[in-house]
Amino acid sequence: MPNRSLAAGAFLALAASAPAAGQTLTTTLPPITVTAQKQPEDPQNLPVSVTAVVSETLTADALRTVSEAGWFAPNTFFNEFTARKLSNPRIRGIGASPTNPGVTSYIDGVPQLNANSSSIEFLDVGQVEFVRGPQSALFGRNALGGVINIISARPSLQKWSGSVIAPYGNFNGGDVRGATSGPLIADTLAAGLAFGYAGREGFTRNDVTGHDLDSRSAFFGKGQLLWKPSMRWEARAMFSGERARDGDYALNDLGSLRSRPFHAARDVEGFTHRDILAPTIQVAYAGPSIDFATTTGFLKWKTDDLTDLDYTPLPLVTRTNAEEDFQFTEEARISSAKAAPVVLSDRVTMKWQAGVFVFTQNYTQDAINTYSPFVLSPFVSAPVSQHSPKSALDDHGLGIYGQGTFTVARRLDLLVGARGDFESKQADLNTFFIPTIAPAVAVKTGKDFSDVSPQFAAGYRFTPGAAVYGTVARGFKAGGFNAASPAGAEAYGQEHSWNYEGGVKTSAFADRLTANFAAFYIDWQDLQVNVPNPLVPAQFFIANAAGARSTGVEAEVHARPDPGLDLFGGAGFAHARFASGSTSNGVRVGGNRLANTPSYTADFGVQYTRPLRGDLSLMARAEAVCYGDYEYDDPNTAGQSAYTLTNLRAAIRARHTFGELWVRNAFDARYVPVAFPYPGLAPSGFVGENGAPRTFGVRVGVSF
Repeated sequence: MPNRSLAAGAFLALAASAPAAGQTLTTTLPPITVTAQKQPEDPQNLPVSVTAVVSETLTADALRTVSEAGWFAPNTFFNEFTARKLSNPRIRGIGASPTNPGVTSYIDGVPQLNANSSSIEFLDVGQVEFVRGPQSALFGRNALGGVINIISARPSLQKWSGSVIAPYGNFNGGDVRGATSGPLIADTLAAGLAFGYAGREGFTRNDVTGHDLDSRSAFFGKGQLLWKPSMRWEARAMFSGERARDGDYALNDLGSLRSRPFHAARDVEGFTHRDILAPTIQVAYAGPSIDFATTTGFLKWKTDDLTDLDYTPLPLVTRTNAEEDFQFTEEARISSAKAAPVVLSDRVTMKWQAGVFVFTQNYTQDAINTYSPFVLSPFVSAPVSQHSPKSALDDHGLGIYGQGTFTVARRLDLLVGARGDFESKQADLNTFFIPTIAPAVAVKTGKDFSDVSPQFAAGYRFTPGAAVYGTVARGFKAGGFNAASPAGAEAYGQEHSWNYEGGVKTSAFADRLTANFAAFYIDWQDLQVNVPNPLVPAQFFIANAAGARSTGVEAEVHARPDPGLDLFGGAGFAHARFASGSTSNGVRVGGNRLANTPSYTADFGVQYTRPLRGDLSLMARAEAVCYGDYEYDDPNTAGQSAYTLTNLRAAIRARHTFGELWVRNAFDARYVPVAFPYPGLAPSGFVGENGAPRTFGVRVGVSF
């Protein structure tokens, strides 16, 4: 059976490009390979729920960030602001603060230990994988909800190729992305180079000045070298960077956003800047019986923000925030050769892998709230600067893992694996006022954390096109320290979960139809929640609640009844609730819904490709992305009702060129995807941001 993706979205756009001269459209679904378990595999043979969105989908649907790719992954929701650094993925209800994510993103094998660096502009990306459910047995800390793998396209060792794609739309939205790769020495050395720029005017108007607030602008690039000195050895070096110079947050009172969307009124118009540099080196050896691979990652990012913290026309309080992070990661892994499993008997073979992972992370933050005279007290007649925090967090750790898969009679797979993690954290936390109107608070402390995460799974293939699986896995999220928090809440403890999942994976009608289903139950303890600091506006800290439960189902279906016609759909339903006796920030929340967890997610649509004359073809595509209602906060005092985003595209494509008309959010759905409590300054008690309005435009591209 050929490899197939579980993603409806991944299949969809493989037909988006017109067939080259001499090619014909096929009726079978295309083969896909995933690395959800660190080794390349057919996802239909893995005992996990995984959605892969491939490069053809990313290009054809103009998916520019990981949250847009997440449209096609059931029970996946991104709680993110328009500012690109604040992106927090949630899977099946599991998430947390960006500083300690519950779902970890890997970019070319390098974990983003702080989610501030995970939402990057896509450039020369070959595939994005959403692996749902605890992956701690292989990936360790902070994979309790799942893993997102972002994988760059490989440079070609055979011939040079490239493309340039440029859309333009309303809000003066301009974008250009180009990439080229090819051999420097045939079959031995190849290079790749990609570049991009994306910018637009803001969606939100400041009624005080008449300016737009939330403009976005970024340059980004990527360079690669691929060296293959022999059939068995390979080395790959990648260097990527991004420089974003964006406008302010679009935050405003929640009630005002709903009565007058995309309007705000403030006396200060700030900015949100971010820089990322990320070199990565991969080395791999494919032996006759043992494979070996290493991934070395360096990551440096920094951000600078300025915003009007009261979000009113009054000159009350502003905030500047400077963050900087450097991380180093190294992973070495050995495994049985893909084509040479260990033969234990006539009926039993075994595949195995083992590895070691080490990391260091150094993070600093200096956030300054500047209060105007008399704001803090009628007796304070001068401006006051509050450093909350000026802190440094240092972290280093070690993980060791192993996994074995025993195959009996070529039909039954039995998997067992475990990982042990250890890390040591140090914190230097400072909060103080200038001038000194209150005593400074300084905390210098440290703590070690360790854990073991097992996994057990079984899968059975009835036929080449029908399989069932079941898995039991323990998830682990590290404890740590808050850069800023109320006194006594500087530290938070580890979070654990047990996940029970069963599923069915099928293929029928000569690979024209795939249908996959899964059901899950999650029970986790010492749940980490991200809650607002009642003493400092727009500041959050992590605390432990008692526990939670999440149950749900997921389904993904794709059909290709005709060579040019694709029908797809996916859906996920999650019932996620706090356990009895749970508290969040001192408030009892037992039985409440987990924040930012839609009751359902769904995507469905159709794409039709019709050959015209010669190299020309016509492509039309329509898709709907749906989210159920959800709550903004743990006490469930405010939330967002269900909404649907409808996207449309129509294109004429030739051998090396295409032209396209597109529209996103075609029916201009109005929604507020993210909001948080803001008592005192916001009349409704919450501030938030509107979701993107209807956008439309044209897109052209050339390739060689």
